[in-house]
Amino acid sequence: MPSPDIGRRCLLAGAVATPILGAAARAGTWPDRPVRLVIPFGAGGSVDVVGRLLAEKLGPLLGQPVVIDNRPGGGTAIGAQHVARAAPDGYTLFYGTPATQIINPTLMPNLPYDPDRDLVPTGSVMRAPNLLVMHPALGVRDIAGLIELAKRRPGEITFVSGAIGSTNHLSGELLNSMAGIHLLHVPFRNFGAYSAELLAGRAHMCFGTISDMLQLSADGSLLRVAVTSARRSPLLPEVPTVAETLPGFEATAYNYIAVPAGTPREIILAVNAAFNRVLNDPDVVARMVSTGLEPIGKDSPEQAWQTILSERHRWKQVIEAAGIRLEG
Repeated sequence: MPSPDIGRRCLLAGAVATPILGAAARAGTWPDRPVRLVIPFGAGGSVDVVGRLLAEKLGPLLGQPVVIDNRPGGGTAIGAQHVARAAPDGYTLFYGTPATQIINPTLMPNLPYDPDRDLVPTGSVMRAPNLLVMHPALGVRDIAGLIELAKRRPGEITFVSGAIGSTNHLSGELLNSMAGIHLLHVPFRNFGAYSAELLAGRAHMCFGTISDMLQLSADGSLLRVAVTSARRSPLLPEVPTVAETLPGFEATAYNYIAVPAGTPREIILAVNAAFNRVLNDPDVVARMVSTGLEPIGKDSPEQAWQTILSERHRWKQVIEAAGIRLEG
């Protein structure tokens, strides 16, 4: 696991969120022109939707437009590399997901950016739990039944995802590791392809975002089995957590904001304070919770970095145990 000293060097000092006006004042005139928020995915996806919601609220707060810049590809590496090379002046922000600084360092050997030195987190945005749905033809209705069946039929029960190394994929691998079973991962290119296989019963189960899985299971054709967060989702209070059967199980996608290394500490603090204020806006909280997301909006930059290091260590163990590798 990387040393916490890396985080201290990246952040220049331990930081505590300060009121937006005070932080902005110490940042000089920042911002005095539009700010770009780089999202390393295409328009219309769940990350893009959240990013646009935050930008919509940030603009009036900062007194400058916050412009979304979608730069998909390379498992977020294209967007991350672009931000890493940008001027460290607070006008290019990065919307971070688990891939960039948590999963890619283990999964991809040749990244075009340094995950420890090139990007500095400013604070946390949210956690996105997954919902496990299952085709009824499998004949089980809960995690205990799934584990028992998988032990009798190793390698025969399939779970699908849209990308190798995604939290959808790694949720299944974590279940394999903790339960001592072998569920077979079948990756697809996109949601449409794997959802069709799942609905037809040619694939058995999927760990997907709560909003996607709610839509897919709305007509009752798929069973809502468990959520991957530590606690039950307020959106689905009747659905148990995986942890109720396997204590300690938690698989959520951690999202955060980052800036290029070398960004002045005063601007890092101002960015942190601005996002924390937006993430505590009742309208933002309600809109995020309504899709199964868990907004954070309280962490300091140092706390965000420690979360990244902790998540990287945890997922590295899962990736290495499953023998997953991608060319970067």
